[in-house]
Amino acid sequence: MSSPELVDYYRRRAAEYEEIYAWAERQADLDVLREAIPAALAGREVLEVACGTGYWTERISRTAKRIVATDLAPEPMAIARAKTCRCPVQWRIADAYALDASLGSFDGAFAGFWWSHVPRPRRALFLQSLHARLRPGARVVMFDNRCVEGVQPVDERDAEGNTYQRRRLRDGSETRVLKNFPTEEELAATFSGFGEYAYRALRYYWLIDYRLP
Repeated sequence: MSSPELVDYYRRRAAEYEEIYAWAERQADLDVLREAIPAALAGREVLEVACGTGYWTERISRTAKRIVATDLAPEPMAIARAKTCRCPVQWRIADAYALDASLGSFDGAFAGFWWSHVPRPRRALFLQSLHARLRPGARVVMFDNRCVEGVQPVDERDAEGNTYQRRRLRDGSETRVLKNFPTEEELAATFSGFGEYAYRALRYYWLIDYRLP
């Protein structure tokens, strides 16, 4: 199951989460992602992991055939449910490490800002859970933050190589949040063996795209 601390943090952050998409210096990168992600998943039945407030769900719905959007926190999902999507969307509370067969099967999958929150020892478990819901030839798209000096400070590292940040919300509360920053080489080592694989580095984000055999 996902870390209770992480789930609680995103429950409390739900109302202010989408402020990250207004940061002026990131608009060029976000413009690339807003075009590339829906294009990659066009015409597909998509399973979305950690949909949060549905920012990307709404954009993917402009091209996808249908979406099942999952998250473990009800507060951000309540915001997501209020969005207007252009294809059928099912909103489901679900654990990313145990995606149930009742969700269905899919030929596309998406996870944004999720991989950085997966502890290193649990990466294989998450991918096993995800791939069990995907059909042969499914296309998987993920993106997350790059480690940019002075922008993404790392406050702590544990014995397994996971890194952590201290995050402060508007209410003044502070939370220790798992936030890993994999290198291009680490991502390739993890994902390139599954099938056709592509990596793209932007200024603030990385984007990967692979197809299962």
